Amino acid sequence: MSKTIVVYHSGYGHTKRVAEVVAEGAGAELLAIDAEGNLPEAAWEKLAAADAIIFGSPTYMGGPSWQFKKFADASSKPWYSRAWQDKVFGGFTNSASPVGDKGATMIQLQTLASQHGGIWVSLGILPANTKAATHADVNHLGGSVGLLVRSPSDASVDEVPAGDLDTAKRYGQRVAEIATRLRG
Repeated sequence: MSKTIVVYHSGYGHTKRVAEVVAEGAGAELLAIDAEGNLPEAAWEKLAAADAIIFGSPTYMGGPSWQFKKFADASSKPWYSRAWQDKVFGGFTNSASPVGDKGATMIQLQTLASQHGGIWVSLGILPANTKAATHADVNHLGGSVGLLVRSPSDASVDEVPAGDLDTAKRYGQRVAEIATRLRG
């Protein structure tokens, strides 16, 4: 079995809820980026020891939160030493709108993984894109690069759509399974 870490920032709790479900699916440990964009020093050692890292951030103004971006910039130390080379990576984002420029955030997460020499895992789930599809369906937002989640701005943390949470669990499982296969 692989060791997977979910490192995420959550501004209002919705992304945290998604991170918990992704971690449940992956059998992963959670590392929260705090409100100042920091991780405890021991978290960097855990990331270095992981086989797979899953990034999570809300999408604010067309990109990851500044707190996640601070973490990404701080990852230049492991980048320079190639500490995350050949690790398996995945990512997810959450915003209030159905689109909300989530794609721009996903590309930034995927680019960060690529800069570290990582192997990116796509969502691998067909979209629910028929007229009969609802928010309760898996991948109802039609993501492919990674996990996309919608939490309406007036929704509580307990109102993250069931389909998104089901998709989150499956994506966590997929990333962990691929990491285990590659670990050999």
